[in-house]
Amino acid sequence: MLIVDAQVHIWGANLPTNPAHRQITSYSKDDLLREMDEAGVDAAVIHPPGWDPNSGPLALEAAAAHPQRLSILGNFPLDQESSHGLVTGWKQQPGMLGLRFTFQQPHMLSWPSDGTMDWLWPAAAANGLPVALACSAFLSDVGPIAERNPEVWLIVDHFGRGGGATDAGAWANLPDLLALAKYPNVAVKATGAPSYSSAAYPYTNIHDYIHQVYDAFGPERMFWGTDITRMPCSWKECITMFTEELPWLNDNDKELIMGRALCNWIGWDLPG
Repeated sequence: MLIVDAQVHIWGANLPTNPAHRQITSYSKDDLLREMDEAGVDAAVIHPPGWDPNSGPLALEAAAAHPQRLSILGNFPLDQESSHGLVTGWKQQPGMLGLRFTFQQPHMLSWPSDGTMDWLWPAAAANGLPVALACSAFLSDVGPIAERNPEVWLIVDHFGRGGGATDAGAWANLPDLLALAKYPNVAVKATGAPSYSSAAYPYTNIHDYIHQVYDAFGPERMFWGTDITRMPCSWKECITMFTEELPWLNDNDKELIMGRALCNWIGWDLPG
């Protein structure tokens, strides 16, 4: 089974601004690959984090050196005119397969609906760029975007969950996520699952929520991953939570969810 992690970070400076992440000033590609090898992770998609201004070049260097193991969903400032010219050649960068945006400042939360991002959708469609969104605070805005832009393949980060809550509180807006399943161009990253439970491994108190996401989106639009540097458990346990502890997943489901579906969605041609 191909195991592909849908979200990891590497950085070389500064402490993560999210205190849930490992509070270290460097987590290199060598650190990442070593832990991937130990856990049996074949490949991973790097999301350059905002706390290190050089994280983008670090990701490009890593993906260029390890093209069968690392790829990138990158980013640029959405509210700057200078970013518009970057889209056409975006995928010409080594390992760059698409885009991923977070909205960490309050004034950014209106961007999907106030016109700030309107320029992005036709540009992404024209250049075949999937777009991942950390959109837990504005899930209701994703549906209209998907409907107006059916050629843009969207990915909702982290089950559509926000940070800081666990158990039922972390899943309060699950109906808003499930409503997006009707749009065939919306997929969901099943990343960070252990962090949304206060229980011990295998986190059985959130299995029903994961099952609901599976029922709505199916295995071809549900992508396993970790965001490993903020997980409360080992990478191996993040894997086995899905491959051994969710009995309603059949072998074909696991093949898709654990890596193949993500590769299909973002156009990463990895060997089986």
